[in-house]
Amino acid sequence: MPPTPLFSGPNAPSIAGLRYPDPAVVVLDASFLKYRLFAASVERLATGFRWMEGPVWVGDGGYLLASDVASNRILRWDEATGATTVFREPSNYANGNTRDMQGRLVTCEAAVTRRISRTEHSGRITTLADNFEGKRFNSPNDIVCQSNGAIWFSDPPFQLANDYEGRIAQQEMPQAVYRIDGASGALTQVLNDIAGPNGLCFSPDERKLHVVESRSEPSRRIWSYDVGADGSLSNKTLLIDAAGPGAIDGIKCDADGNIWAGWGGNGAAHASPVELDGVMVFNPQGKVIAHIRLPERCANLCFGGIDNNRLFMASSHSIYALYVNTRGAEIRN
Repeated sequence: MPPTPLFSGPNAPSIAGLRYPDPAVVVLDASFLKYRLFAASVERLATGFRWMEGPVWVGDGGYLLASDVASNRILRWDEATGATTVFREPSNYANGNTRDMQGRLVTCEAAVTRRISRTEHSGRITTLADNFEGKRFNSPNDIVCQSNGAIWFSDPPFQLANDYEGRIAQQEMPQAVYRIDGASGALTQVLNDIAGPNGLCFSPDERKLHVVESRSEPSRRIWSYDVGADGSLSNKTLLIDAAGPGAIDGIKCDADGNIWAGWGGNGAAHASPVELDGVMVFNPQGKVIAHIRLPERCANLCFGGIDNNRLFMASSHSIYALYVNTRGAEIRN
């Protein structure tokens, strides 16, 4: 079945129409025009899920994996057929996914096992980390792999709070971000001073790590850190402030260092939160330059496709995609 354009069906946003350029791609600064493709529209690839997170592109297989968290499964969308099938069920309430430098799937299992797992090429699942200094992780959330093989992940307590998106359990550790060394496998807690560490991404040169603080008041923020050769973080700098109504979740950098952020309106702070749903794009200095409007809150996203120029957006009940005139900074094809 071909993908369903965003502008058809009952969930279509009011701004969409049968024309190019797609009015769902809102240019907020002229600098974004170089990244917008005139004849590319937002497409809804699949729908009918509970809460979508953690998309990752598998280039050598031509498919996308994404976590349907509340359904306790990982789904697979195939580019050639447009079909969506179950890749893994149960998934231990998996959330974030990435691929390492050998193309193996690395997953945040956020409940039951509460671990970072790696799926070997044989299909066998290996535990990379499930505790720090003898205490269990909370609910590993987002994850990125550095080109030197190091794996970084956030560990907020979000999925300990209910039996819908995880399993109710006692929090044993502070909210933190961790690093698994690519050579030794040693685990390090690299920061624990932000409320609700969530989305992670590296700048294209990997000298900066951007981290979403998703429980800060009065608004969510993205902090930027200098990354040392030994994996240490320093020079904490406020890069983006959502300024009240915005709710930042997952983030990715493109090849020019722009930050593409999953976004949702906060009903308590904004009269029409749906107007903010979708993806916000910021330049490397933190200035907002575009808004990709979706009829659902976007939790997470990734770049993929044959040329790594297709933005996949995991958005509440659906998966959306948009071709753009840039490429993702991460290449794991």
